Amino acid sequence: MTASAALLVPLLTGAPACGSPTDDRKLQNVFTDAADEYHVPRSVLMGVSYLQSRWDTRPGTPSVAGGYGPMHLVDTRRAQDPSTSQEGRAGGPAIAAGPPGDRADQPADLRHAARLIGTPAVRLRTDAAANVRGGAALLAAVQRRLGKPLSSDPEDWWDAVARFSGTGDAASAATYANDVFALIRQGAHRTTDDGELVTLPASPRVRPRAADVRKARRAQEVECPPELDCDWIGAPYERTDDGSYGNHDVADRPRDQKIEYIVIHDTEADMSSMLHTVRNPKQPSWHYSIRSSDGQVTQHVRTKDIAWHAGNQLVNARSIGIEHEGFLKQPDTWYTEQMYRASARLVRYLAKKYDIPLDRQHILGHDNVPGPTASSIPGMHDDPGPFWDWRHYFDLLGAPLRATAGPDSDLVTVLPDYAGHQPTFTGCAGAGTPCAAHGSSAVRLRTAPDESAPLVQDPGRRPKGEASTVDVDDLGARVSTGQTFAVAGYEGDWTAIWYQGQRAWFKNAPDHPTAVGARGRMVTPKPGLSEVPVYGRALPEKDAYPDGMEEEAESPLPYHFLAGQRYATEARLVGSHIDRSEFRDVPSPVVTGREQWYEIQLGHRIAFVRASDVDVVESQGSEPTTGQAAPPHD
Repeated sequence: MTASAALLVPLLTGAPACGSPTDDRKLQNVFTDAADEYHVPRSVLMGVSYLQSRWDTRPGTPSVAGGYGPMHLVDTRRAQDPSTSQEGRAGGPAIAAGPPGDRADQPADLRHAARLIGTPAVRLRTDAAANVRGGAALLAAVQRRLGKPLSSDPEDWWDAVARFSGTGDAASAATYANDVFALIRQGAHRTTDDGELVTLPASPRVRPRAADVRKARRAQEVECPPELDCDWIGAPYERTDDGSYGNHDVADRPRDQKIEYIVIHDTEADMSSMLHTVRNPKQPSWHYSIRSSDGQVTQHVRTKDIAWHAGNQLVNARSIGIEHEGFLKQPDTWYTEQMYRASARLVRYLAKKYDIPLDRQHILGHDNVPGPTASSIPGMHDDPGPFWDWRHYFDLLGAPLRATAGPDSDLVTVLPDYAGHQPTFTGCAGAGTPCAAHGSSAVRLRTAPDESAPLVQDPGRRPKGEASTVDVDDLGARVSTGQTFAVAGYEGDWTAIWYQGQRAWFKNAPDHPTAVGARGRMVTPKPGLSEVPVYGRALPEKDAYPDGMEEEAESPLPYHFLAGQRYATEARLVGSHIDRSEFRDVPSPVVTGREQWYEIQLGHRIAFVRASDVDVVESQGSEPTTGQAAPPHD
């Protein structure tokens, strides 16, 4: 599979949801009419729109770059005024003034498009048909400005598409155009935020341009795939005035410590705040930042070194941290397709370089990282949150999440249809306030197979026994797309899994599945053990520490892994610890044990158990059916 093809959504089938637009207003027909009116190949118009917005309309709601509608036409003067945007009225972040970064020449200008089609700008912000017409007119104008004919051959439009990207960087523009043309070649189906199934038929004869997108790296050689335009803004490694040091550790990975994880974050801040934080030696650090508006990647810490990003020293020591500009409560504003694609390209590059498996026990959200001690659990972070589209992200990684066993398997992978799966959340615009209905990667868990049953309770997150809630920041009773769990029972349309030492139930109806059969390994307590302790880190045994080095104290987590229970595992490792007691110009010593550990999917977060405490069990189940292997999704 080529790099471009791997970053496309597979061609899948599905049915439009209720409430689709009437036939004369269907987005599919809007694309056809606009393409005919302005003599732009429909496949080009639809391909550009997919890269801009994935065909979502979001009437009146701008992205962080000030982009509106299916064509993501930019009107920063309107979007930056908090009183005119839904985010501003809801108390969200104001849109950054002016075009982002190096996108001073903005071909996708909404007001220019409005003039071209003779329509008030407000219509292009709120009406999908006007927005698409404006986008088609702009593409035609760019094509004419390049001195090229309004040809019916899509390949004649490659340069116009590259220019439409709005980036001044040749490598990024070429990557954008090749993504559009790879999409045209493969085709796509997607159910939009309006519930309409939109189809771009495949055009196998259309090919991306064989272009050399390599670029000269900055003087301080950025670690980045060649098709991305990456910058370097270094994080400081220096003493601080309080006698400590910051904000990362010098290391020699993977020679002294294998890199096993990539941790996906959102910053809950805009890019200017991110850069201010990462350059402060008294603040956390991370390896890469990705800008929302255009996917621009900036590296801050060498991958050989250890950034302070996950809140867990063991995970920090074995991971690369990637921060995404944005706020988890406003996914439509911040989680752009350009950011998803740039992030996926970077992760593919890093995973290949360091031999990191592309699965959800190695590609973690910050919300999947365990608290290292019992007392640290309540303070662990919850980003990138329930609206991060893990299913789409793994499609872009070229490792699509799917059924690997039949429905009778004793393992399941959480896999709701993102667009159609819209659980209730509160707290997006204020405590207790219902969030707008939105697609989600999260599946909620109950104590019994009944919609009215209480949510399961997380004794680590709420040690005083408080009930879990449906707040957008509350991870106490939910699992996430791509995570795999051992089945603990079935009843009607409900499935139970083992979750933090208890049976947890979720609805999994055949016509609206939220999980599919999986194949893999599980661990269970050895015979004679009534309970196995679980940990938030895998430490070396006592005699592995050299003389004079203080041993790190173990802290079992407050969860019960009881006899008869099972938890999925995809990784076996040895315990380790890094001495960070002093500032050094050379890597700190890594204490490596001999005792083996298993990483398990204990709950929403991973955990670790000693290999000597458990037996490994292979899952049992039939082969997946065709429908299970490719359930409908965008």
